[in-house]
Amino acid sequence: MNTSVSSTVRLIGAGLRALLVLTVICGVVYPLAVTGIAQAFFNDRANGSEIKDGSGRVVGSSLIGQTYNLPKKDPNDPEEEARPDLKWFQPRPSNGLGSNSVNTQYSLILSGATNRSADNGAVGGTCTEGAEKGTLCAQVVAAKEAVVADNSTADHKVRPEDVPADAVTSSGSGLDPDISPEYAKLQVHRVAEQNKLDVRQVEKLVADHTAGRTLGFLGEPRVNVLELNIALKALSKS
Repeated sequence: MNTSVSSTVRLIGAGLRALLVLTVICGVVYPLAVTGIAQAFFNDRANGSEIKDGSGRVVGSSLIGQTYNLPKKDPNDPEEEARPDLKWFQPRPSNGLGSNSVNTQYSLILSGATNRSADNGAVGGTCTEGAEKGTLCAQVVAAKEAVVADNSTADHKVRPEDVPADAVTSSGSGLDPDISPEYAKLQVHRVAEQNKLDVRQVEKLVADHTAGRTLGFLGEPRVNVLELNIALKALSKS
């Protein structure tokens, strides 16, 4: 009996010592080591890839898209559709899942896409104005019409065939912070007009903020909308 009690006490003691050692290693030493390495070698990414404006104020993350809309006429009306603020470069449409009451700059709290097939609402195999309301095709048609209307100016008309796919469809996550160089260039004349800037100045701004493929062959060229709009704000004030 005494031997059994003694063995049990030894086992409990060994278990407690193992628990203490593993807690220190896995709960203290390892997290501190990983955090230290991340802060030393990947400081920007470890802190959320923050983007700061000219005054040094954090205005977002390079990994998360934002919307640039005008204030609602009635803030308490959930049915009122958001209107884009046309003086800014606009991001991709955001069709995520759910709503965000914390960060009102982006109306998403869950990452996700529409989960609709490419031919959802198609008529005769193509997306036309006759697509059923609420379908993906109807959304794409309406988005293309809006892009053409919003970006056409007195001396520059946007053709529907020039509208790139990322201007009318959301990304798989619904949080894409980047747009294609083609979509950024399509917005140049409207942004220049709205901000009373020369078109060539805005074209150079887009060119300067166009990133190439990762490692030269992965992905596609892209433009980070938040970084571009920060540069646009600085240019407008100069």
